[in-house]
Amino acid sequence: MRLTILGCSGSVPGPGQPASGYLLEADGFLLGLEFGNGVFAELQQRRDPFDLDALVLSHLHPDHCADFSALTVLRRYHPAPPYDTTARRLPVHAPANAPVRLAMAYAPNEAELAETDLSDVYEFHALSGEPVKIGPFEVTAIPVVHPTEAFGLRVRHAGRTLAYTGDTGPCDALADLVRDVDVLLAEASWTDADDRPPGVHLSGKQAGELARDAGVERLLITHVAPWSDRDAILAEARAVFPGAALVERGAVYDV
Repeated sequence: MRLTILGCSGSVPGPGQPASGYLLEADGFLLGLEFGNGVFAELQQRRDPFDLDALVLSHLHPDHCADFSALTVLRRYHPAPPYDTTARRLPVHAPANAPVRLAMAYAPNEAELAETDLSDVYEFHALSGEPVKIGPFEVTAIPVVHPTEAFGLRVRHAGRTLAYTGDTGPCDALADLVRDVDVLLAEASWTDADDRPPGVHLSGKQAGELARDAGVERLLITHVAPWSDRDAILAEARAVFPGAALVERGAVYDV
């Protein structure tokens, strides 16, 4: 698997930094993970957006899905698409309420809200705890703790496994998420402190402990908020998992 970082800013986009967005590629299949603010523009710097074969959204906060509306405009109104987007609808794996939530974000006005339906260009699939085949990948979504329905993702291909925490506070489900994985892409939105609100995000220390306890080969830290101290978060993670690294926009990793 090849992982490309389209965006990794946490909670909001930062200066010149898109919010959450990643590409996973194997066997000629292009899987998008997240589609937050600024990701659509970044994707166009690297690939034709019509090359996307499927998309997974871990949850529906704007920093993980805001650019979905722009993708919809492209798929509906591009004057010369490379294929019929209604005959070849894009599979979208997301929380069960995604068809309604994303339609609400796209609806042109309140009067048309009830009639907005995106199923002409998308094929929606609700995330669940069961492994599903998405192209050459086996993807397992595991519910995690966050203020909205949210999932961590295990993506397996050719004997290698990437775990992605999505957004989550510390919870028992993370042990299942990271068990026997090779690479962990973990959010770490802030430094560690006793007064952090529970059930929202991980700290650098918590991400490092998660990687250490699972015995992963590699820890990649993402979703650092623009107002957070990146160096301090990385130092916390490295104190317990020395090989931790912060991802950067445009970086490419072989899993």
